[in-house]
Amino acid sequence: MPKYVIEREIPNAGKLNAEQLKSISQTSCGVLSKMGFAIQWVQSYVTGDKIYCIYIAPNKEMVLEHAKQGGFPANEVNEVMTIIDPTTAD
Repeated sequence: MPKYVIEREIPNAGKLNAEQLKSISQTSCGVLSKMGFAIQWVQSYVTGDKIYCIYIAPNKEMVLEHAKQGGFPANEVNEVMTIIDPTTAD
């Protein structure tokens, strides 16, 4: 199944406290629960003004629907074409 990187522009995301991040996570998980097992949240990376999320889903439209239902921005949604890491150099 395709993997996607979602860029969410959230001013001061890096300053969100643990309780705020928990609330965001709970909202996301609640929407995912309603949408079924076709879409999965893998993990997210919080930076200064953005959150980058990794999702597995059958298509981009499902990722966008999750964002819409959760009230999250989805400024960029890109399908991962290939994954590389240090072992790729071997």
